[in-house]
Amino acid sequence: MASAEIGLRRAAPARDLLRLATAGSVDDGKSTLIGRLLHDSRAIADDQLAAIEQASRRRGGQALDLALLTDGLRAEREQGITIDVAYRHFATARRRFVLADTPGHVQYTRNMVTGVSTADAAIVLIDARSGVLEQTRRHVAIVALMRVPHLIVAVNKMDLVAFDEARFNEIATAVDAIARGLGVLDTTAIPLSALLGDNVVERSRAMPWYDGPPLLEHLEAVEVEPEADDDRLRLPVQWVIRGTTASDPDYRAYAGRVEVGRIQAGQRVVALPGGIATTVHAIDTFDGSLDEAARGSSVAVRLADPLDLGRGGMIAAEADPPAPASRVDAIACWFDAKPVRPGSRYLVQHTTRVVRAVVERVDHRLDLETLGPDGSANALGPNDIGHLHLRLADPIFADGYAVSRATGSAILIDEATHSTVAALLVEIEHRPSVHSSSSSKRE
Repeated sequence: MASAEIGLRRAAPARDLLRLATAGSVDDGKSTLIGRLLHDSRAIADDQLAAIEQASRRRGGQALDLALLTDGLRAEREQGITIDVAYRHFATARRRFVLADTPGHVQYTRNMVTGVSTADAAIVLIDARSGVLEQTRRHVAIVALMRVPHLIVAVNKMDLVAFDEARFNEIATAVDAIARGLGVLDTTAIPLSALLGDNVVERSRAMPWYDGPPLLEHLEAVEVEPEADDDRLRLPVQWVIRGTTASDPDYRAYAGRVEVGRIQAGQRVVALPGGIATTVHAIDTFDGSLDEAARGSSVAVRLADPLDLGRGGMIAAEADPPAPASRVDAIACWFDAKPVRPGSRYLVQHTTRVVRAVVERVDHRLDLETLGPDGSANALGPNDIGHLHLRLADPIFADGYAVSRATGSAILIDEATHSTVAALLVEIEHRPSVHSSSSSKRE
């Protein structure tokens, strides 16, 4: 299902960008919170606001149903749950935001993994009446695994527990312990009522005992780690462009996106899987040639030598290329209804490369109660998080996920249905297990 992207951008000068993801169990009020955030920060177009007011009246409501701002799919509106990931853009005077609204229902955990994968911060909602649930633990575990540096715990519906400070402290303490056990070191808890607007954009008078900032003010102050200037060039090849130009009758270029580092004309590189070293002759784009292209740039690279290099290959810095890996240890977020067991066969897609793989063993499953590995588990079922060892028919050129999100992640694909059955976080070097803390710097 394709993600819906709705632009709610107000005219503003260039500002710092924060990528957000939200998650929460069913009925925690996530859609209402996002709607309140957009409404109170004046990030809703007048015509859209009028349409939401009409829809609220048709549903028999006396007040504006802010959840309708985010539940864009018909099935979402009818069922009252969020199904797909939707991206919202909005801005304040201090910062621009891209917000990934991810589903809370356990059935759509895979969608949360997608939304969190590029986030700088994650908001996990908790109903103050229900407290910490298994899905809360799963959401915090995914935030930790995806190495999101900032976790905001939004304890919602405080009006339904009489704005009780003791209840808030109980939940905040419990989630902080879970987060620290999983390696999330920056956790902030905020008590709020999305329905009434308490502590969302404006400070709440109903909770004078809380001396922290409201949610939006905190989000404006979250520090985003600058992107590292990486010398480990990684450019997966998407396709080969061949043709005839005025200056080159035998034009050949390797097209792809720079996923790690930067590429420069004259740079010494190595082409994988062949391992042949060569020099970058030129870097072409639609707008002309470049002397240098940074991470995130889509380019066509001409090399000094004709090489047997196609889709699934990689151009890497000669000084520090990735080692070919035919056996891979990986943390898996399992999506499929059919459990994975030793001997199961799949396709692995890593960047643009697709290879066949067999699961040699299931090392353990994350116990969401103890936050430790359950070594007795020999299979992973739907929404389980665990550790797999894979044997590949052909090598991939991966970095550890702790080093690079782009080249340290992969997906498992069912060969028969071509559906995605798991997200993989590759472990190249031996590191502590899934529940351990890590301070490794990520991209």
